[in-house]
Amino acid sequence: MQPLAVAADPLNVPGIVIGTLGGLALFLYGMAKMSDGLKAVAGESMQTLLARLTTNRFTAALTGALVTAVLQSSSITTVLAVGFVSAGLMTLAQTVGVIMGANVGTTLTAQMLAFNITELAWLLVAIGFLSWSFARRDVMRNVGTLLMGFGMLFIGMGQMGEATSPLRTHQPFIDLMRQMDRVLLAMLVGALFTALVQSSSATIGIVLMLATQGHISLTAGIALGIGAKVGTCVTALLAGLGKPPEAKRVGVVHVLFNVIGALLWLPFVAQLAALATAVSPSHPELAGLERLAEETPRQVANAITIFATANLAVMIWFVGPI
Repeated sequence: MQPLAVAADPLNVPGIVIGTLGGLALFLYGMAKMSDGLKAVAGESMQTLLARLTTNRFTAALTGALVTAVLQSSSITTVLAVGFVSAGLMTLAQTVGVIMGANVGTTLTAQMLAFNITELAWLLVAIGFLSWSFARRDVMRNVGTLLMGFGMLFIGMGQMGEATSPLRTHQPFIDLMRQMDRVLLAMLVGALFTALVQSSSATIGIVLMLATQGHISLTAGIALGIGAKVGTCVTALLAGLGKPPEAKRVGVVHVLFNVIGALLWLPFVAQLAALATAVSPSHPELAGLERLAEETPRQVANAITIFATANLAVMIWFVGPI
């Protein structure tokens, strides 16, 4: 990242904090509404699919990826798996593939957020509201909820970006963000923040916003995203509290899978960044922050997808069939 000029004016810290928290709240609310709409449209078929299509780890992984892509939350998929194990509908071995696939399914959120459609966000909210308010069929009302949530995601990201824009030229913040180039530190920060907000998608959304604003490098964004995959394991551990030992082990499997995957990639983040850059669209006609805003979010999203998919392939090969 190129150094930026230091701001002469003092920061409006309360305004930045309030604006960022408000944007984060809108982002999380939009994520919840979009998830509600998707679940309502899909009905109980996703739960049935999760319980039945787990005859081997390959189909279990595909099922976990599909269900998570629909539910927009690997945590929800894992909690469902914990519930099925507690009820005796699934075995621990069956959940391994589901958990591995869930990590790939949740990367769909990162891919969607990497597209800069902030200008269309209000239109999505308006169309969603009209559908939710006036449609007679439940399915169209649920689609309206989905569209409103999707639009709110980008409005929240835009609000966070606008609130934090003065930090571009604030030298202490620039120095702090440069520390995120230390891969292990960035992974730990990503894991801790995700454990606090209970959503890897929220963390990745903030990471993409920081990348769009030019606050963090590609390497830092990838490391923070990988750390978010580790932090989301807390939800599975909490879901296992008070459950039978077999259900608790689902959370342990989730932790081991993500931690081992993160440690395996720790020395290769630079190579992962190079691969993501190679497969991502470039915009040489742009320069400076405009080019960063177009290229870096897509590169981070692609890197997280490559990371999750590679982990899935390695683990399927390693554990073999059920």
